[in-house]
Amino acid sequence: MRILTIIPARYASTRFPGKPLAKIGDKEMILHVLERASRISPSLYVATDDERIASCVRQAGYEAIMTSSDLRSGTERCIQAYERLGQEADILVNLQGDEPFIAAEHIELLLSAFENPEVDIATLAQPFGEECSDEELANPNAVKVVRGQRGQALYFSRSVIPYLRGAQEGWARQHRYLKHIGLYAFRTKILSQLQQLPDSPLELAESLEQLRWLDAGYCIQVQYTELGTVGIDTPEDLEELSALILERGHTQD
Repeated sequence: MRILTIIPARYASTRFPGKPLAKIGDKEMILHVLERASRISPSLYVATDDERIASCVRQAGYEAIMTSSDLRSGTERCIQAYERLGQEADILVNLQGDEPFIAAEHIELLLSAFENPEVDIATLAQPFGEECSDEELANPNAVKVVRGQRGQALYFSRSVIPYLRGAQEGWARQHRYLKHIGLYAFRTKILSQLQQLPDSPLELAESLEQLRWLDAGYCIQVQYTELGTVGIDTPEDLEELSALILERGHTQD
């Protein structure tokens, strides 16, 4: 399969402006992501609407492509970048620019899903630990997913799914709940179709774009991993991560 990997990165984040250029140790966050992705993705680009990000990427020896500033999601940015590049590929991998600890295992898992010709889209999920509190499990920023027996997505939700009837507390000890990891890979032949999909009532209710694809009948394979990622959404997240790195002396492999 011909693989193209794109990392969407925008400067104007509401909760953390300039996040891709925030430094972890002595290196910008986007460069940490690029270094890790380059170990397994030979065709790799950053899609951005900001020249500062593009300049940082290019000075480090990587490729950047400019995209519009009015796109609604990282997925839309990836699709526009793919169209502007004009490269032929079978699979488009969409990595997140705020996941500096992305591992080769994650990308390999995404790609392995396409051994099944029925799979249109692949993503990842990791288990919530048994020690997870009910409050942590119910956090709407931690998206939950339910899979079928063959690993296909049945539903994504910010609510706790499935609901444990009769359970009073300690839900994570009574059921293996799965947390969605927002990395995606797409068969490129469906990209134009995804762009034409109208907003879905489920998507609007939960504010989760993957529900639009699921609602439209696309097969989303959810690959299971025990290896989690470290996402950075706020400056406070970065401070905590930087303190952890100082304590360990290096970023995790």
